[in-house]
Amino acid sequence: MIGDYEGFRSGFACFVGRPNAGKSTLTNAVVGEKIAIISTRPQTTRHAIRGIVHRPDGQLVIVDTPGLHRPRTLLGQRLNDLVRTTWAEVDAIGLCVPANEDIGPGDRFIAGELAALTRTPKLAVVTKTDLVSAGRLAEQLTAVAALGAETGIEWADVVPVSATSGDRVGLLTELLLAQLPEGPPLYPDGELTDEPEETLIAELVREAALEGVRDELPHSIAVVVEEMIPREDRPADRPLLDIHANLYVERDSQKAIVIGRKGSRLREVGTKARTQIERLLGTPVYLDLHVKVAKDWQRDPKQLGKLGF
Repeated sequence: MIGDYEGFRSGFACFVGRPNAGKSTLTNAVVGEKIAIISTRPQTTRHAIRGIVHRPDGQLVIVDTPGLHRPRTLLGQRLNDLVRTTWAEVDAIGLCVPANEDIGPGDRFIAGELAALTRTPKLAVVTKTDLVSAGRLAEQLTAVAALGAETGIEWADVVPVSATSGDRVGLLTELLLAQLPEGPPLYPDGELTDEPEETLIAELVREAALEGVRDELPHSIAVVVEEMIPREDRPADRPLLDIHANLYVERDSQKAIVIGRKGSRLREVGTKARTQIERLLGTPVYLDLHVKVAKDWQRDPKQLGKLGF
């Protein structure tokens, strides 16, 4: 089989880093399509989302993981477990360090953990380079080299990138591909992610709900798509997909925030999410959203299981 794919490389790479290091934005930039939701709030990512990059010389599957952090809830612990499981299964790891923030205890902690994975090649990816001057970037590259020396990691490469401007994203893709084993493609041509549509839709609703909410809310929101059914009796040239989804929060006071005055906030969330979902699916959508309270779900194993964690 390998004969047909002489010189073709395929495998998995993941971006890791502390929350808000730019991992999801970078994943979307490398894949060239939005598959991971983005928020200015840390710890937005909750699943290991796989994005697929197809090239004539290889296929790179990028796994976007939640940020590793000191967990305060059972959800936090489960997200950290998910990160570590992912690390153990990939062919290459990119540690993301933002160019505009000093290297701190969080970065050292993650680098220390990565150092234990002696067989997996590691790249240092300095993100958000569009936010800093050339001088500041040079300082950060030196700091990243020192971080490697301090933790005993020999970086396979150190790459400064800007996912926003696209600067050096292509180079990063090449460097990651070079670390993959030779072998046939793992996914059919044209596929961009292996996430089920329901998961992507739930994530888009959550992204819309996270915009503009107060600090206490982000981690308390979970979204479950209950059903997706094509509307009956519609002409073939005018289909409509009915999507029913529930937004779960932990307390009644949070429910009031998400719904807003006379339902204004929830309507806004629905409009924003619907636009994104229609772009994703390429079909008109009727989106029906309901807000429910699942008391302290982040700490309750039964509720976590029900919400898909």
